[in-house]
Amino acid sequence: MAIERTLSIVKPDAVGRNLIGEILRKFEAAGLRIAAGKLLRLTPERAQAFYAVHKARPFFQGLCEYMSSGAIFVSVLEGENAIARNREVMGATDPAKAAPGTIRKEFGQDIEQNAVHGSDAPETAAMEIAFFFKPDEIL
Repeated sequence: MAIERTLSIVKPDAVGRNLIGEILRKFEAAGLRIAAGKLLRLTPERAQAFYAVHKARPFFQGLCEYMSSGAIFVSVLEGENAIARNREVMGATDPAKAAPGTIRKEFGQDIEQNAVHGSDAPETAAMEIAFFFKPDEIL
């Protein structure tokens, strides 16, 4: 099994409902270690840069507005197969389709306000981590 790092974001809806601790607890219970973390607010321009891969999609503008609407908590999670494990703990993008016990099933409100974001591949994780963290900020 490979030790990996992945990016996790607790989205504005979940931060606003004081769920950071409960969400991080689920990741830790799944064997993931928090290697870095910070609370911040994305500007609309930073949100557009982060989600640039979705620029041609119809939901892009709404996603960027939402992600810059309030504070987010970004973290680097580390562990064996961290990317797959993180995605399993998060659950399906649509909370209505997410498995019981997953973060999105328990805390997501709808397909946009679904509480969390997580990297989907090693290459994406590396880019996303570098977007938010300098190497010396990760323990």
